[in-house]
Amino acid sequence: MVSQSEKPPPSHRTTESPSLFPPPAGGRPTFQGGLVVREPVPTLFERWIDSVLMLISHVGQLTRMGIGAVRGGFRRPFEWKAIVQQIEAVGVASLGIVFVSSVFIGMVMSVQFAFGLRKFGGMEYTPRVIALSFAREMAPTMTAVIVGGRIGAGMAAEMGSMAVTEQIDAVRALGADPLKKLVFPRLVASTFVMPLLGSIALVLGVGGAMFIADTQFGIPASFFFRSALGSVSMMDFMSGLIKTPIFGALIALIGCHLGMITRGGTAGVGASTTRAVVAISIAIFIADFFLTKAVIVFWP
Repeated sequence: MVSQSEKPPPSHRTTESPSLFPPPAGGRPTFQGGLVVREPVPTLFERWIDSVLMLISHVGQLTRMGIGAVRGGFRRPFEWKAIVQQIEAVGVASLGIVFVSSVFIGMVMSVQFAFGLRKFGGMEYTPRVIALSFAREMAPTMTAVIVGGRIGAGMAAEMGSMAVTEQIDAVRALGADPLKKLVFPRLVASTFVMPLLGSIALVLGVGGAMFIADTQFGIPASFFFRSALGSVSMMDFMSGLIKTPIFGALIALIGCHLGMITRGGTAGVGASTTRAVVAISIAIFIADFFLTKAVIVFWP
């Protein structure tokens, strides 16, 4: 009879053996053959490659979404009511932020250029520089960035809420096309509204600069107005205005795309909204560079 003290110790089945099979450091733990094996941590180059591939995938999905929305949008019945509602939500509701941002950007530019040009005795060139800057770049691009953040965040949040509550799947189950019902009205509204908002921003920005130049630097408003009109040609105005429909299309497509792929409940909606604002701002600046180069090459 074996005493209690002479009994062999109980055998414990362990999931890892540090002495014989040490797992590699770092990485996510996985179980293989009863042993804990950690996946190797990806290198910086591998993470960069994954990011590039993910970007290419998103660009492809955006292209497919845009083509599908345009094809579906021109099929009957036409979504007139939804388009008008989106124009009101995108354009009319954005007039306040366009007014405030454009006027104060014009005021800041007037102060900066007047102070800078006064050092070289060229204050009379202030209206020309401000008018050209606003017509070619500031009015279309800054308006797209500021308004695009608001519009894109709203679209991403709205579409994300519909995605996590399975309303988009319900639209498909009822036999309707989500690209036609949801994406196409927003795409048309953004493309149509952005040129109008850019034109309003140009007028308000030059007006704010003219007010500061007259009241603070002694440049008469009449001289400012004549000099600004004399320096800006139709080509300068159109070179900035032609960018705005493309900016509007990018805003709508990116906002809707990031909203429709939202997962993870309310936390996912918040993450998609943040990603939409960042992605729209970066996309506008990248598109602005290539569009500016194209305008200079084809319309010098």
